[in-house]
Amino acid sequence: MKLYSLLQSIELLESWNERDVEIRGLAYNSKDVKPGDLFICIKGSKADGHDYIQQAIEKGAVAVIVEDYQEIDIPQFRVRDSRKVLANLSHNYYGRPSEKMKVIGITATNGKTSTSFMVNSILESYSIKTGLIGTVMVKYGGFIEPAILTTPESLDLQRHFAQMNRKGVSHVVMEVSSSALELNRVDEVDFDIVTLNNIGREHIDLHTSFEKYFEYKASLIRKAKPKAWAILNLDCPYSKSLIAETKARVLTIGVKDKTGDLSCSNLDLSTGRPKFTVHIRNPIKLDNIEYQPQEFSIDLSVPGFHSVYNSMVAISVGLLSGVPVPIIQEGLNSFKGVERRFQIIYDESFKIIDDHFANPENINVTLETLSMMDYNDLHIVYAIRGSRGVITNRENAKAIVRWASKLNIKEIIATLSRSHVTEKDRVRDEEIEVFKEIMDEANIKVRLYDELPDAISHGSSKVSKGDILLLAGCQGMDYGAKIVLEEIYKSKPNMDKKELFRALGNRIAGM
Repeated sequence: MKLYSLLQSIELLESWNERDVEIRGLAYNSKDVKPGDLFICIKGSKADGHDYIQQAIEKGAVAVIVEDYQEIDIPQFRVRDSRKVLANLSHNYYGRPSEKMKVIGITATNGKTSTSFMVNSILESYSIKTGLIGTVMVKYGGFIEPAILTTPESLDLQRHFAQMNRKGVSHVVMEVSSSALELNRVDEVDFDIVTLNNIGREHIDLHTSFEKYFEYKASLIRKAKPKAWAILNLDCPYSKSLIAETKARVLTIGVKDKTGDLSCSNLDLSTGRPKFTVHIRNPIKLDNIEYQPQEFSIDLSVPGFHSVYNSMVAISVGLLSGVPVPIIQEGLNSFKGVERRFQIIYDESFKIIDDHFANPENINVTLETLSMMDYNDLHIVYAIRGSRGVITNRENAKAIVRWASKLNIKEIIATLSRSHVTEKDRVRDEEIEVFKEIMDEANIKVRLYDELPDAISHGSSKVSKGDILLLAGCQGMDYGAKIVLEEIYKSKPNMDKKELFRALGNRIAGM
């Protein structure tokens, strides 16, 4: 593509050494530059692309997009916001691929990953060719790539879209993070269905305030096009507040609130795996199909109260995609879960549940689910969140304390997971202190271990028949499941090892 043709869609403030050249590709990382590329300088929190222009030129960059003038001989074009420009250029360079597919954008504080996998399962059950983008992986056709970011940078995202389109993908299911919305990664994406299921106090330190965090999340709904659908949760006041703030068509859901377009009744969580009835209360009219008011049963294979909410969103997406109700039921029943999302990894004489326990809302739904289950004693091994700040760790600790009396939590086995995290997830002294402070105030004993295997070994030693061992925490607990199952196998070498580790099949975290 010719440079001038590519630049037509963006606002240029100034240019130097201007001349038209052939552009063979785009790059925002100098390490990825190839001969003939246009290099876009991005100012990040840790690095500034302007500092790597010379390296990009040496690798063959023929022009650059800048925010600040540079002393270079190749064409340079100054713009106000290079992140916005990167999204625009990427969209156009790859031929506006998202406009050629149905794109489903899922955002929430909790449940983005599980919901996206549920949606994918429903669509695939109806033989729809899908692409999946999120926290765990990018997947389409025979291509699978472990995810680096929940939502890829705009250039990488548009490249994936283009490849999906070439592979015949018709529906893309993607997680949309608050960071992606703030940093313009999804600018230019043509969303057909968007949803905000819930919002809580996550990433406050990253976005400086809860209000800004909500604004970024809400922007996915507020900017939706008139022909799109927005799925909003009446049980979440923040999601509900957006009903009147979007131009999109709105479909409302509720589990506790029974007034939504889709509501829930007869919820049974006694085994941990939900069974319930879905009511379509109002007709849903699509271009080629109309769903009349009706009710149908859902039997989930995945545990957790939060799975009810996630599945209500997935059911809504399925309906809006024209999937028949029996196929939706089949797709959800065949979905076996996402790693580390209230994942039951062992269920013999006792249960081991692996959960990423990321924030107060996630902790609340996890412990609320446990409060509805039948078991004897609960033992918690918790990986303190490293390098997430005092606020996050204080609020996580308070969320645990709120359930202490109901769940008879008198001790927490905590770990710093020193040998199992990198520097960016290292637990700081102030994070340890605030966690211990909240637990002390609640008279909950803390057994603190530097190393993850030691903490898990102690937790395992306390488990008896009918108990639950909860492996709780984010990055620090990623390896917990593998460690505990290996420990079980050592104590019971006659067990079928393949069967014991079946829950970890195709797992990415901690393997």
